[in-house]
Amino acid sequence: MKIVNDFKEYQILDMADGFKLESWNGKCLQRPDPQIIWKCKENPNLWEKVDAIYHRSNKGGGSWEIKNPRLPESWQVNYKDLTFNIKLMGFKHTGLFPEQAYNWNLIRDIIKNTNREVKVLNLFAYTGAASIAALSAGASVVHVDSSRGMVDWAKENVRSSHLEDRPIRFIVDDVVKFVQREIRRGNMYDIILMDPPSFGRGANKEIWDIENDLYSLVEACTELLSDDPLLFLINSYTTGLSMTVLENILNLTINKKKKGMISSDEIGLPMKDSELFLPCGIYARWEKINTRKENKI
Repeated sequence: MKIVNDFKEYQILDMADGFKLESWNGKCLQRPDPQIIWKCKENPNLWEKVDAIYHRSNKGGGSWEIKNPRLPESWQVNYKDLTFNIKLMGFKHTGLFPEQAYNWNLIRDIIKNTNREVKVLNLFAYTGAASIAALSAGASVVHVDSSRGMVDWAKENVRSSHLEDRPIRFIVDDVVKFVQREIRRGNMYDIILMDPPSFGRGANKEIWDIENDLYSLVEACTELLSDDPLLFLINSYTTGLSMTVLENILNLTINKKKKGMISSDEIGLPMKDSELFLPCGIYARWEKINTRKENKI
């Protein structure tokens, strides 16, 4: 498991009974997590100081209970030189996945060690953390998501990180349809990133199902790779989807066009002052050999 140990303004304070207690730059949130199946709390007193709790509904979804009336609707969290705006969303999310700092570092390292212009395509790009990481390293970015609200949030994050003058295009569109149009246009990219949901709907109610649609999307994306591609990264939070499956997809598609190094792993976060770690998802990546020193990060 790859562990993110250097996110100073985000910490897991405790984990027990299906919940994690988190500090987001001093704001304390309690959110459910299905991986936390043990009952014992290591820091029971901290749970009394929570600012907001997300409660699941028996009918699906859920809602936030605000315990601290002074909790702002939005606040900022910094990671190194990147700044992100945090908000409480209807489905327990905050607009940021801190464990993805592992991949932000990877993306930045590859771009900075490439002595040429780098074009990045970020699909299912959400609120733009990976786009911002790529921008900060000097790449040009095309950011695609079907939700206008998420794209607007990504624009906020770009401004907060003082990168608004960097080359980025924001696209509100169905990812599959956008990729098909880019193929017809002949556009190509050195790095392609994707964080596909298990299930979703596009800008015009197009249905996305990861089990049915992921392979064909990755296969189509092979036609968008430049002559000298650097990275193809798939993130997944879909329960039951194996890292080996993602590696197989990359082997059957990307690696047939360009031979490279394929790897996969879990990504996790540590609990403060503890030996416990929380698994937070998986990734698989194809990478050009020798894009980074020792190809280790």
